[in-house]
Amino acid sequence: MTKQEIASYIDHTLLAPQAGVSEIEKLCKEAADYKFASVCVNPSYVKLSAELLKNSSVKVCTVVGFPLGATPSCVKAFEARTCIQDGADEVDMVINVGAAKDGRFTEVGKDIAAVVDASKDEGKKLGKDICVKVILETCYLSDEAIVSCCQCAKKAGADFVKTSTGFAIIKDKEGKLLPNGATAAHIALMRKTVGNDMGVKASGGVRTAEAAQEMIKAGASRIGTSSGAAIVKAFED
Repeated sequence: MTKQEIASYIDHTLLAPQAGVSEIEKLCKEAADYKFASVCVNPSYVKLSAELLKNSSVKVCTVVGFPLGATPSCVKAFEARTCIQDGADEVDMVINVGAAKDGRFTEVGKDIAAVVDASKDEGKKLGKDICVKVILETCYLSDEAIVSCCQCAKKAGADFVKTSTGFAIIKDKEGKLLPNGATAAHIALMRKTVGNDMGVKASGGVRTAEAAQEMIKAGASRIGTSSGAAIVKAFED
């Protein structure tokens, strides 16, 4: 792959709660320079990012119900509408993970649909086609649950399914932290489930060119990472 080819996969991400304006400005400048697919920022920085990127091809992506996914669907829908009004082009929502763990997939589907419908409706008002990505938080879920959540997202009209927030905390019996991000196996499973009609986003722990290529080979069509610049620099022109 060339630098520009890999750059087109990347959502250049900064979701740290302590991120300040200067860091967002740097993020947006890098995204414009490298021609990344988008920047992914917290809702409070959507307006600033949209202003900084208004003359570029880079989209503004934000997160909804982040990082727990445990807020009511109506709140997620309102958050999505507000972010789109502020300039967001893409919305990455977190599912109700507890509902998915319980096998309450009708509830999962309704939660996703609430955000998809609100996002598409708000985008239509503004003459924009809003992209909605559905974060499953795969490290908490069985393969069977991942498949069911992907089916819910597809039925609800979402554009992408996405692996992780990068903020999940999962431990073994001894209390040791375990990996909480994307795996090639989960990407392959998600791609197999949704087919070619939807995007699949790998996020969480994708920090090297090798990891990015592994995810793309497994079926990822977008990479969420805070290491976008380093990844692109590893590729030939």
